[in-house]
Amino acid sequence: MASATFNIEKIRKDFPILQRKVNGKDLVYFDNAATSQTPKLVIDSIVDYYENYNANIHRGVHSLSQEATDAYEQARIKIQKHFNAQKSNEIIFTSGTTHAINLVANSYGSFLKRGDEVLVSALEHHSNIVPWQMMCEMTGAEMKVIPMLENGQLDMDFFHKVISPKTKMVFVNHVSNALGTINPIQKMIDAAHQVGARILIDGAQAAPHIQADVQALDVDFYTVSAHKICGPTGVGVLYAKEELLEQMPPYQGGGEMIAEVSFKNTTYAGLPHKFEAGTPNIAGGIAFGVALDYMHSIGFEEIEAYENELLTYATERIKEVEGVVIYGPENPKDKTAVLSFNIKGLHAYDIGTILDQMGIALRTGHHCAQPIMEFYKIPGTARASFSFYNTKQEIDIFIKALKKTVSMLS
Repeated sequence: MASATFNIEKIRKDFPILQRKVNGKDLVYFDNAATSQTPKLVIDSIVDYYENYNANIHRGVHSLSQEATDAYEQARIKIQKHFNAQKSNEIIFTSGTTHAINLVANSYGSFLKRGDEVLVSALEHHSNIVPWQMMCEMTGAEMKVIPMLENGQLDMDFFHKVISPKTKMVFVNHVSNALGTINPIQKMIDAAHQVGARILIDGAQAAPHIQADVQALDVDFYTVSAHKICGPTGVGVLYAKEELLEQMPPYQGGGEMIAEVSFKNTTYAGLPHKFEAGTPNIAGGIAFGVALDYMHSIGFEEIEAYENELLTYATERIKEVEGVVIYGPENPKDKTAVLSFNIKGLHAYDIGTILDQMGIALRTGHHCAQPIMEFYKIPGTARASFSFYNTKQEIDIFIKALKKTVSMLS
């Protein structure tokens, strides 16, 4: 249970968008798994950059460039400390999780060869499936899938049977975006290392709810997106062990990632710049650091406890709705604040459309996780996903609106 210091009224005032109306109703924003909302503190940091020290980084001797460089590199250090990376040069700025995964697939993945095997879980977002399929096509490596069970969790017995010395890479999300399932990543990391394999954890959905310690996990690669964690869109991070980054060839060529260029030969810059070609999203990187500061000012343990309260409450309340089917783990402690559901006889798209008319924003469809939907033999789900700035009162509004929607569509 969230402590007495957790002040939901104060927190909600930090988010300007929560004051607006949609279709004449107070906004109830339950699409946090797609994109979290942004506190004014973070918005102000973006405005401050463009108003006061907008300049390109690392390249200029003038004051604005040095100020921008300092702020950007301070954000890298904040991210390093948040994830407990050993060194700041193990933090590579990207445009988001998808970019980070593609970087690993195209760079470290180039070491794969025919006869090698890679394992990917059935719970993955498309961005943690498609790059590896492309990589396997290029290298001749074989992809094997860790199946899921009816309860929305991975078949770990199968995983332990199939992983072998032939396995070179394992890919799994920390948390399923479609179901909220928290995967047993520590066991999977340990098993991968026992056979000499490397493992990438897609942490995009976990980052808003769980503070990952990459050294304690001993994970090889960990990816996140700022826009899931109160930051701006268009920026994210790849964490990777320094020894791996040193081995890996550059993913993209251009400015910033070079030491010297001639038409005869090019030598590459050291870490992290070797993987950061071109002008980055400077304001976004700085704002990502500010977003983490804001989250820490509330406290990740406080956030986790409060969101678990919301999920538990919403899970009980939604069972009042006739015909509801909930997908994923039954116990709220086995997942993050996601409620993926359908109403028997109704299409999720229709549910989402009518709820929007009542000011309630949630996600409908396959959530870029079509293999999960194929497993359950459904076209998609309605997904309500909660954040620490949501309230039980909003859940009550949602349930009332959902009951009304069911009566309208039945």
